[in-house]
Amino acid sequence: MFEGFFTVTKAPEFPDGFEWINTDEPLSFDRLKGNVVVLDFWTYCCINCMHTLPTLAELEKKYKDRQVVFIGVHSGKFFAEQDADNVRNAVLRYNISHPVVVDRKMQIWQSFGINAWPTIVIIDPCGTVVYKQAGEGRKEEISDVVDVLLEKHSRKGTLARELPTIHSSKKIPSALLSFPGKLAISDVGKIAISDSNHNRILISDLSGKIEHVIGSGHEGLMDGSFDLCKFFRPQGLAWNDKILFVADTENHAIRKIDFETRTVLTVAGTGVQGPWISSGGDGTSTALSSPWDVACKDDIVYVAMAGNHQIWTYDIQTKMVLPFAGTGQENIIDGPARAAQLAQPSGVFVHGDKLYFADSEVSAIRQIDLCTKTVKTLVGHGLFEFGHRDGHMDDALFQHPLGLCVFGETIFVADTYNSAIRTIDLKNNQVLTLVGKTEKNLLCLPDNPECSILPLYEPSDVKYYEDKLYITDTNNHLIRVFDLRTNSLNILNLK
Repeated sequence: MFEGFFTVTKAPEFPDGFEWINTDEPLSFDRLKGNVVVLDFWTYCCINCMHTLPTLAELEKKYKDRQVVFIGVHSGKFFAEQDADNVRNAVLRYNISHPVVVDRKMQIWQSFGINAWPTIVIIDPCGTVVYKQAGEGRKEEISDVVDVLLEKHSRKGTLARELPTIHSSKKIPSALLSFPGKLAISDVGKIAISDSNHNRILISDLSGKIEHVIGSGHEGLMDGSFDLCKFFRPQGLAWNDKILFVADTENHAIRKIDFETRTVLTVAGTGVQGPWISSGGDGTSTALSSPWDVACKDDIVYVAMAGNHQIWTYDIQTKMVLPFAGTGQENIIDGPARAAQLAQPSGVFVHGDKLYFADSEVSAIRQIDLCTKTVKTLVGHGLFEFGHRDGHMDDALFQHPLGLCVFGETIFVADTYNSAIRTIDLKNNQVLTLVGKTEKNLLCLPDNPECSILPLYEPSDVKYYEDKLYITDTNNHLIRVFDLRTNSLNILNLK
């Protein structure tokens, strides 16, 4: 009866010579015979793939003493995601404990006939594919299939007699910062830093002296005093006078930091991921979906809701949180804000009566006119059109940018997967690379194209303050400072 629910085919073997992460030696289906194998086809840019990781972590915990093996198959979309070192950093950032194979040129993807991220494939102890389904949020479905397979093969005597052993000697780097995400600088020069993988917010002055550490460092959603409150991989930050708003991304919440009372309060979100389509409502009773960045203007907090492919608003006075731009469909379509289509917006910045945002999955920089409530694309073309090309805005290409800011007629962009800081000159309609790698893997600066300064590594944000750019150099676990007067790139020495 069980076989009737699935199309059964033999699982193609993993190719030789591929790089593996979280295991000291390559795995094979022959070696894993007698175990249920759950494959997660993912790519680290994809918000739906990120949503699947907690599901897999729960299932791994449930089956840790059973003959079940979870394996990630990283089939990268962007050029940067096809580099094994970059994938290794993503595995660390998302605290993935199961083995991951780097799918070179998407060969494993093609051999299994996959066509969407994420896709879960389940293979029975005899090496037969019995389940394949795309999409997130399938914990009960996956669990049911695994339970049936374990029961069936236990009765048949085809389960392995011993639990699988997979050894990994990986080491987690230790640093003051761990994958810092976003920045915000107040009018008086206070720098807020989301120390994302340490689950805390740091406040420093312009010299790097840390004045506040907000958060216990433990994962969780807990309000209260600075030393006891908890965050879960926070990202975006925005000052509103002496209040700091936080996009607490993996808690699916918006938090408020009050420096007078030295307390943290949840103002929107329930701690549980919200549905794909939502009409919003009262802040603390409305579930959100991966808020990635925030910006403030006139008592309105604009939220880059990456998980819904929308921009939302939180009204500080009414305490309501509502969709503002985007239908929820993932694409790059301009027009009236509520009819436009966005693609995983991950950075927002308000300048005058315009809201600018980094629309990451379409590698685009877009704007919303807050007066007419219309969306316009400045640079970018589509879900699979990306690269590193300077020139006229109509022709330029970015690669999964995550952060941005505006000063005067210039947009500064953290072009994340190009490991670069780019500029968009709105007056002359030109895009230029300000800081970025050359083909020789060196830092390229104006008038100094072959200097040996440490290059940026997937920067997630950039902010302007007094002729300097402050940059979260995410994969280098640093805050960098680029002096626009001297064209020099330095490290902010946090202490």
